[in-house]
Parts: sequence; C-alpha cells; structure tokens
Amino acid sequence: MAHGAGVKEFVLPVRVYLEDTDAQGVVYNASYFRFMERARTEWLRAQGIDHDVLREEHGIFLVLAAVEARFRTPARLSDLLYVSAAVSEARGARIRFTQNIRRSEPSGEIVCEGVAEVACMDAREGRPRRFPPTLVNELNA
Repeated sequence: MAHGAGVKEFVLPVRVYLEDTDAQGVVYNASYFRFMERARTEWLRAQGIDHDVLREEHGIFLVLAAVEARFRTPARLSDLLYVSAAVSEARGARIRFTQNIRRSEPSGEIVCEGVAEVACMDAREGRPRRFPPTLVNELNA
C-alpha cells in the first residue's frame, strides 16, 4: 500500500445543496455527519490509503464507532463550507479524528465542531482488530 507524505489535516470544500437542507434552507443535522464522513475518507486518500485496499490487502475495514458534534450556527442553502479532518490519535483498533466545519473559507466562522472515532474491523470475522503497525505509524506521522 502506498502512503502519502503524512497529511496532518485535510480540508474538503463542500457546497450546500437543496438536498442537504430543510424547507427553510437550513442544513439538516444529519448532513453535517455526511460532510464529516467525506472529509475523513478524503483524508485517508490523501495519505494514499484506499478503503478497497484496506479490505483486499489487509483484511480490514473501517466503521464509525462514535461521533460527537456541537452545532454552533446554522449553515444554509448555497453556503460554501470547508470541512476539516485531522487525526488526534491512532492506536490499537481506533482512530480519533477532530473535525471542524467552517463557512466561506478554511479559516472562516465555525459552523460545527466534531470528534469521530473510527474502529478497525476484521473483514472476515466482523470483530475489532488492531491496525497493522505500519498503518498506525503512517497515521501518527
């Protein structure tokens, strides 16, 4: 598996579409979780880690084990949001990400703050499994 140069934080721009909002044009709470999931996936890709490769070459897959969010101010239809993902800890069978969603620019107003714990699972047995040591080293780099 090829790994990237150790991207500490990944920021994904996301435009808010009608499907992400309620009738008043305010972003649904669940949409923030989708935005954060996309940013975590793109963070992994920036590391050179692909979900298919994890499953096929390492026999593991990643699942969301816990998520926490603090909604500070509503995002609205057509807003341009910047969703960050950064690993705060990777050990054992878990990766902990800190995430922020900001409006208008990567350093803009914080709309939502989040923490996500992602668990490593054995693809065959469906049980928690430690990350391969080389992968943990890459994630903590």
